[in-house]
Amino acid sequence: MYGLKELLTKEEARLYTIKQIVDDRLVNVPEGSLRITSTRNRVQFMHCIDKNNKSKEQGIYIKQEDISLAHRLAQKTYDHRVKKIVDRRLKQIESLNKEYMDNEIDELYNSLHPMRKTLIKAVETPWEQRLLDWKNTPYVGKEFAENIPVIYSKKGERVRSKSEKILADIFFDLGIEYKYECPLKLKGFGIVYPDFTILRKRDRKEIYWEHDGRMDDPKYAEKAVRKINSYIANGILPGDKLIISYETSGVVLDDRIIKMLIEKYVF
Repeated sequence: MYGLKELLTKEEARLYTIKQIVDDRLVNVPEGSLRITSTRNRVQFMHCIDKNNKSKEQGIYIKQEDISLAHRLAQKTYDHRVKKIVDRRLKQIESLNKEYMDNEIDELYNSLHPMRKTLIKAVETPWEQRLLDWKNTPYVGKEFAENIPVIYSKKGERVRSKSEKILADIFFDLGIEYKYECPLKLKGFGIVYPDFTILRKRDRKEIYWEHDGRMDDPKYAEKAVRKINSYIANGILPGDKLIISYETSGVVLDDRIIKMLIEKYVF
């Protein structure tokens, strides 16, 4: 699974942070444990220690003025249980993370002699072949009106606006393959032409990038919202398979924001 290595690394770091917190809190904790009893809707806190069998099993009543002891004992038990879980999970994740590679099946195939590759059928299409097949699948984009400016991206294809050129050029510079205005059918809405369609490597899913460049125009904004809602109704959710960037006449496209979105949702 592409992206699992990153998830494992993040989870390992999260567990280490938790481990540090509970390890620090388990220093200088009070002896014994807490037992909570209730009679006639009255709750009592009992301090169970090992001084004798009675105090070990039943505990010594904690007075109200010593209630902080109950807090510390409860925290101690909780932290011990958290530590037990974290230590067990860290051991498992460290072992898996040490040897796990996202693309090891691809790497196995790529390491084969070219003639051997012709003799076998890979269990899944290698990424480079999948990307090539995707790129070479023909499509018919949306036509350009005669009265709009002629703008070309670094890739050499015509786009509709300077902002779309900025986006296309960033993708080109970062080596991100994309399709410009590749048709997509949305149930309940019809055919749409996402500004950019990208095949994401980590999960091999098609994702869509829409740039809404005139959000201070009420009619444009209303149409854009309807379109976004249609994406969502078709299971294409923002932050998953749909990326949206915005612009108004007073707030222009920021390439730093675009690169943050790419880092989070494309790579």
